[in-house]
Amino acid sequence: MPIDVYLNVAVSGVLTGLVYGLMALGLSVIFGVVRVVNFAHGEMMTVAMYIAVTLFSALRLDPLVMLIPIAVVLFAFGYVLQAGLINPFITRPEHSQFLLLVGIAIIIVNGLLIMFGPNSQNVQVAYAFDSFQFGRLIIDATKAYAALAAVAVSAALFVFFRSTMLGTSIRACADNYTGALVVGLNVKRLYALTFALGTACVGAAGPMLLLIFDVTPAAGPAYTLLAFVIVITGGLGSMPGALVGGVLIGLTEAMAGLLFTPSAKSMFAFAILVLVLLFRPQGIMGKRAA
Repeated sequence: MPIDVYLNVAVSGVLTGLVYGLMALGLSVIFGVVRVVNFAHGEMMTVAMYIAVTLFSALRLDPLVMLIPIAVVLFAFGYVLQAGLINPFITRPEHSQFLLLVGIAIIIVNGLLIMFGPNSQNVQVAYAFDSFQFGRLIIDATKAYAALAAVAVSAALFVFFRSTMLGTSIRACADNYTGALVVGLNVKRLYALTFALGTACVGAAGPMLLLIFDVTPAAGPAYTLLAFVIVITGGLGSMPGALVGGVLIGLTEAMAGLLFTPSAKSMFAFAILVLVLLFRPQGIMGKRAA
């Protein structure tokens, strides 16, 4: 098989992996600050995908054009969910948090199933079959646009956490909960804001991923599992690690689909996870516990 075939598939996997990374970034942000594992993460992204499908079907609005409005809707949903329902569970045992979020996930999946049915749905944008050619390298336009949007959103989130007073306050809550209370920070409000930012990430990633894959209600649990694989591989709680893990898993899936069979891609993604857990339990970019 010509070397350019491998190169094209690898680039395609990296582009998809950047969108995976944005999806997992939301999960990493939520856990890194709130210390709650969002077991409804992928289900929330399917909500964003179905919103994009509905807007495209009814108004012919491009999913990338609606990326920010959909992210805002998921931001509001996440804020209300955290402030009204999840926050009382913050100090409860982890199994209580697990049951709560799994219950939310089941409600979302079945709600989508009632509204949209079990069949897969997608969008056919005008540039669906466009591509960019650089010598022997051919890049799918939809994946390129989705990856660029994912990089832009991720960069904006990094700038927010590193360069704004609010972002610094959130990081202070993550570093020292008691210290944040002592200096007068409204921790409950900051937790709700962080959870909202995490859901906004999947709100943005959903329309991007819709350009690449079809959506079904049953896809939610699969995306949740994929997000866990990515954040554990990259380092749970590490924002750069989420992006690195996303790219690695996207590349692994693409190459496994080429060299073996598309149905084997998940097997190799989990093989990467197992190797990371064996040789670097804290993840590729995670910090070893003191």
